[in-house]
Amino acid sequence: MTLDLVKGQKCNLTKDSPQLTRIIVGMGWHNTRSEVEVDFSAFLLTPAQTVSKDEDLIFYANPSASNSSVAVLQSDKKAYTGLTDNTQIAVELRQIPTEYERIAFALTIYEGEQRQQNFSLLDDTYIRIINATDGTELVRYRLGKAFSVETAIVAGEIYRYNNEWKFSAVGSGYAGGLAALCESYGIKVNNILSSVVPASPKIQSQQSPIPLPELRSRPKAGNVPPSSPASPPAPPLNLNSILLKKRGEMISLQKGNESLGEIQINLKWYQKKSSGWFGSKGVDLDLGCLFELKNGLKGSIQALGESFGSLNRAPYISLDGDDRTGSVTTGENLRINGHYLSEISRIVIFAFIYEGITNWSEANAIVTIKQQGGPEIEVRLDEHNNNKGMCAIAMIRNQNDVTFSVERLVEYFGGHQELDQYYNWNLRWQAGSK
Repeated sequence: MTLDLVKGQKCNLTKDSPQLTRIIVGMGWHNTRSEVEVDFSAFLLTPAQTVSKDEDLIFYANPSASNSSVAVLQSDKKAYTGLTDNTQIAVELRQIPTEYERIAFALTIYEGEQRQQNFSLLDDTYIRIINATDGTELVRYRLGKAFSVETAIVAGEIYRYNNEWKFSAVGSGYAGGLAALCESYGIKVNNILSSVVPASPKIQSQQSPIPLPELRSRPKAGNVPPSSPASPPAPPLNLNSILLKKRGEMISLQKGNESLGEIQINLKWYQKKSSGWFGSKGVDLDLGCLFELKNGLKGSIQALGESFGSLNRAPYISLDGDDRTGSVTTGENLRINGHYLSEISRIVIFAFIYEGITNWSEANAIVTIKQQGGPEIEVRLDEHNNNKGMCAIAMIRNQNDVTFSVERLVEYFGGHQELDQYYNWNLRWQAGSK
């Protein structure tokens, strides 16, 4: 009998079935629009949650691990329990090298942001685990349609724990497509060619570094697309949201019958083009946070220093990627795993100008906090201090392990250390770069 999981749940694959040595990981979806092109990928990850080499990314142009422990099935796909998956990956559990702790299985939309497409355009998206020996379906996770801005999703993971293999229903979305996903797993996008076309039945020859689909070079600050308007448009008011207008104004997230689920914090901002004899220089505005857990652990999550966090292990907060131009329609996203509410004490959400002229009034930034089953909460950076390059946007606090409160801050600081001292975090800071 199939075990149906919901997001965040885990199950043991081999503890009660030691004879299970070969599995099929099937992923499927239904396109509501034929122009949406979906690609799959699998990442072989070390205990550091990164790849050890570019070839640890398995996809249609690199369809097999070096020892064939993980391999994409092409013409030999089969129907299991009456269903043929869009993609199937065979995994020989006992042959996976000990250097790898887990394998993450992902779906991405080809040129999703460029085409203004996301996973809400797909129906019946799922990942399932099949016993390759007898064809029985062991586990299925249905992802639903909650991914309204995401162009990449880590659907699920298999991972080693106490010499057993388990499955985790992850359902973690990313803006920025495959590029953001690769960066989060330690694959340097700038070193990878972008000449590969969308997935097709033809298998391309391997080369180093591996060519990847969809890896469009993000324009650097100073090379902003010429279509940028001359002045920042006012962000439209979302009539289904709650706007925190004054400093200190506070609201609690709406709690349903179960946990808070995933909380998404989205930063969108406007990149204004400036021109001159020596080209243009834009602003690189970054989203990040300070966190404090109940066990006393403190730290920061931000693209600076490549500290992207983790959604399913401490600190239970992750950053999707880094928009260096302000032109990515989905902006930047922090995610908080509300299932671990009781582990989190407080979070300060901040934005800072990493590069470019300190001019908050031209950035026209807006932060939206999205919750499951409740209204969106907006904080607009409409109070400006152009003498300081960092802004504390909102304070999120644990309310008796029942919910989180969100307080508007919009307080400006000269840098990380000044913000840290103001809110009594007491971290040790050193210069970093992206």
